[in-house]
This record gives sequence, structure tokens and C-alpha cells, in this order.
Amino acid sequence: MQNIFAEVEKRLQEIVTSLDGFARPADADLVRIAVETPRDESHGDLSTNAAMVLAKPLGAKPRDLAAAIAARLGADADIESVAIAGPGFINLRMRPAFWTLHLASLLEAGADYGRGRANGHRVNVEYVSANPTGPMHVGHCRGAVVGDAIASVLAFAGADVTREYYVNDAGEQVNVLARSVFLRYREALGEPIGAIPEGLYPGDYLKPVGETLARVHGPSLAAMPEEQWLPTVREAAIGAMMDMIREDLARLGIVHDVFFSERSLHENGRIAESIADLRAKGFVYQGTLPPPKGQRPEDWEDREQTLLRSTDVGDDMDRPLVKSDGRYTYFAADVAYFHDKFERGFDEMVYVLGADHGGYVKRLEAVCKAVAGDRARLDVVLCQLVKLFRDGQPVTMSKRAGTFVTLADVVDEVGRDPVRFMMLYRKSDAPLDFDFAKVTEQSKDNPVFYVQYAHARARSIFRQAAGEGLQLPEGGAADRFAGLTDEGELRLVRKLAEFPKLVQAAAASKEPHRLAFYLYELSSAFHAQYNRGKDLPHLRFVNANDVMMSHARLGLVQAVAVVVKTGLGLIGADAPDEMR
Repeated sequence: MQNIFAEVEKRLQEIVTSLDGFARPADADLVRIAVETPRDESHGDLSTNAAMVLAKPLGAKPRDLAAAIAARLGADADIESVAIAGPGFINLRMRPAFWTLHLASLLEAGADYGRGRANGHRVNVEYVSANPTGPMHVGHCRGAVVGDAIASVLAFAGADVTREYYVNDAGEQVNVLARSVFLRYREALGEPIGAIPEGLYPGDYLKPVGETLARVHGPSLAAMPEEQWLPTVREAAIGAMMDMIREDLARLGIVHDVFFSERSLHENGRIAESIADLRAKGFVYQGTLPPPKGQRPEDWEDREQTLLRSTDVGDDMDRPLVKSDGRYTYFAADVAYFHDKFERGFDEMVYVLGADHGGYVKRLEAVCKAVAGDRARLDVVLCQLVKLFRDGQPVTMSKRAGTFVTLADVVDEVGRDPVRFMMLYRKSDAPLDFDFAKVTEQSKDNPVFYVQYAHARARSIFRQAAGEGLQLPEGGAADRFAGLTDEGELRLVRKLAEFPKLVQAAAASKEPHRLAFYLYELSSAFHAQYNRGKDLPHLRFVNANDVMMSHARLGLVQAVAVVVKTGLGLIGADAPDEMR
């Protein structure tokens, strides 16, 4: 019984399907039954909307249906009391034995507590996908952490997940990169280059690439016209930038399964194939678009083009695929890329994008419907900007000016764990302020410290117990925990019991910030119970004069350690045994 919410929902479904005097609910209606934790714990341990959502389908008044359900629930041996609130909510208070039995189940599951069964669901999570024109900056960092955490939570929930990076190696930006590197190559040959021309990337990070080209090719490239040296320099530049990006991601503990080349879509004919497939389905036609209101997009032309009939599948306007001169639009590659993912067998595609890509959501959703119909799902997660602060002053950055703060700078200064945790301590579509001082201070106001300290404190308690001759017993027999009746202890078990449901909800909503919030709340409950023991000695986790209670409470501490370690692992942070 890992997910007590699902277990109680199942019991409710069985009750409402056997009630006398009411219509039988449909399966679709039963799925709407939800069991939640009340916001106000004085209302009970659990609350359900069963009577509210089933009243209309069953042809009943919510309060009447709630009374009938409550009468049946009152006979459940695990339920201490049932109360009807408001228009028909049902609040439940469970017996202490229900929670201690769950604690035993948690300890038996160990590191697999909350893990979902493999469900055959294949998900592609594409994240970061920064242009390979330089090192990653802190703006990329948030999407990297959010995407990686989404992938981890989905995998833990039971999905077959592929982590993917889309390499934008087919646009004009990589030619600009090559010209920027060629300038550094000439510099490495001893040629004075003066000021970096406007439009080129000025950062010093390109100097080593130019120096490598000089060592490998000598002066030969300098004697060639651009059309000859450009492919060679471009390949070297992209390779060097991708190596740098992989190193930056490794600092965050992020490793992608697939690096997908945009250029491969052009070279292997995949774009043409995708357009042909959509044309056969009636989604592609030759036509013109009316002038857009306001600013005109780059791909708008007052001429006949090859267009995707995306308004038929929910978009605001039809989208150009092939320009009047025969060149593919950027959007054409996006279509082919989605098509490729679908043909690789993914039934859900998650795109983690910067907030400035919000305008792409509808067109990507249209592509999904046109290519896959109802056989695949698409989720777009938008990440808002990150603002850096140092000594209370904002830190500015600009990739083209070469004065940006790199991801490596941030991780090297504060560490991987604070970066990963704090990037998730706001919902991704909300702006995030990242203060260098606050994320390194050792206080309750620093969430990552507070959560990691919970695990370190648990390990410290075990060391204390061992020093007093007490060892954590093997296994988690339910009768061992019968003495855990203090409200603070039961509150801690109830919070632990939320974890499996939270994992499933975070996976379904693609909201890994829920995990960070939960870990802080769990840690707060644990620290609070520890501090109660300081004031009330009979509540201390370790008491050599009461071995049975110490064993029970050590089991509770072990459960906290298990869940905190698992949760931090999903975030991508360590669970230290000691805090330095």
C-alpha cells in the first residue's frame, strides 16, 4: 500500500458502485473521485470530493450522497471518524494504526518507495538545445535543470524516458560562429585582428578553437576563399562548442541520451519526407498568407509558398514550410524533427523552452495533431528568466558582448546542489531571482541547506543511537511502530505518505518544483519534531532507557532519510551524511 490516496480512492469507488437507492456511476465518473490532504489539518487526515463529483451522474443531492457514503465509510476499520463539510465534502480521520502500517510499508519498499511500475509509456524530453555558439549561461541553466528533473520524475513514475538535445547546427548562426572562429584562427597565426567586427561573437572562449585550427592546419586555411574554409571551420567550431556545452552540463550532473543534429534533417531528406507525408494527409498546400498584424515574422512573404494548413488543427495562422525561392523555413525543420520523434516510437514529447518561445506553443501543438493525430501527446514547458544578484546588485550578462556570467561560473562558485535545487524552487513559468549569498548561507531560509540538513540530521541520530548501543532493527514490522501515537510523529508519517502521490502528480503535470516544495515541508516537519524532543525528553528519537520506543522512532527517522534522499536524487542533488 504505497499510495494511500489511491487505496482510499479505490475503497470509495467500491462503495459508490454498491450503494442502494442511487444510479450506478460510469467508469469515467469514478475516475473523477479524488482524495487529498486537507489544507487545514483540523478538518482531518484526508478529504474526498466523491459526493460532489458523483451527485449529478447519480441523480442525487451532494449532501444526501455524502451521507450515504459516510455511513459506509464509518464501518471501515481504518477510519476513526467521518465528517461532512460544506456542500458535500467528506473529511476522514484515520486511526494511528493505519499510518504506522504505512510506515512499515515505506521501510519495506526502501529506495523504491513511490516508484511507479513500468507502464510502457515512451517519453522524449528535449531540453537545453542551446545554439552551439558559446558556453552556457545561467539563462540556459534553468531549462537544463527543469528538463532533467522532469525526465527523472517521469522515469521514477514508470515511463521509458529519453533525454534529448537538439543541436541547432543548420542556421546562419553557425556560419557567424565559423567566421568568428576564423578571426581567432588568424589571430593565432600572428595576424593583428583589431576590434572584433560587429555581428561576430567577441568572447575569448573562441581563442582556443582558433589556436587548435592553427596547430592542425597551419596557414593553409588563411589562403582559401571563404566558401572553401567555411565548412572545415564550421565543423571544428560546432564540435568545440558542443564539447564545451557537454562539460558545462556535466557540472550540473546532466547527461543527455541523444544529441540530435538539425542539419541531419536537411542532409537525409527528412524535411522533404515530412512535408510529403503531410501533403498526402491534406495538410500542405500552395498559397499566400495575408500580411500579419503588427511586426512581420521572418518567414512571411507576399508570394505563393508551401504552407502547412495548421489552422485546421488549432493554430492561429497557417505556417510557411518552403519559401518562394525553394528554401525551407526554420519551422519546416521543427515539423520534420517532431515527425522523426514520432516515428522513433515516442507517444509523448516534452519540449522545455525559454519563455521567449511562448509563441511557438500553438504551432507545435498543431504539428503534433497534424503528424500524429491522437496517437501522441505534446507538452511544452516554458521557463522564465533567471536574474542573478551579488551583494544585492543585479548581475548583467550578454553573450554577444562576451560579458555574460556562464553556467560554469555559477556552479563553481556555489556548487551543483544549490543551483539545481534553487532552479526548481519556483514554478518554471515564474521569474526567478538567484542570490549568490542566500543560496550558500546555512539557515532555514536557504531551502537546499534545510533539506540536506534533514538527511544529515537523520544520519547523526543513527550515529548517536549506535553510540548508546542502539541499532536500527532490520525490517519494518508494523507492530514495532504501535507506540507512535504522538501527533507530531503521526503528522510526519502523513507527510511521508504524500510522496507517492506527489511523484505521480509532478510527472503528469511536468512540474518538478512540487518536489522541491514537498522536500522543504517534509524537512520542516522533521526538524520541528526533533526540536520538540529538546523540550519534551520523552519525545526524543533516541532514549537508551526505552529501547522499544527508540526502535520505533529510529524507523521513523529512517523513513524520513529514505524519502529525502530519493527526492533529492530526483532533483539531482546529493543527500549528505554530514554538513560541513
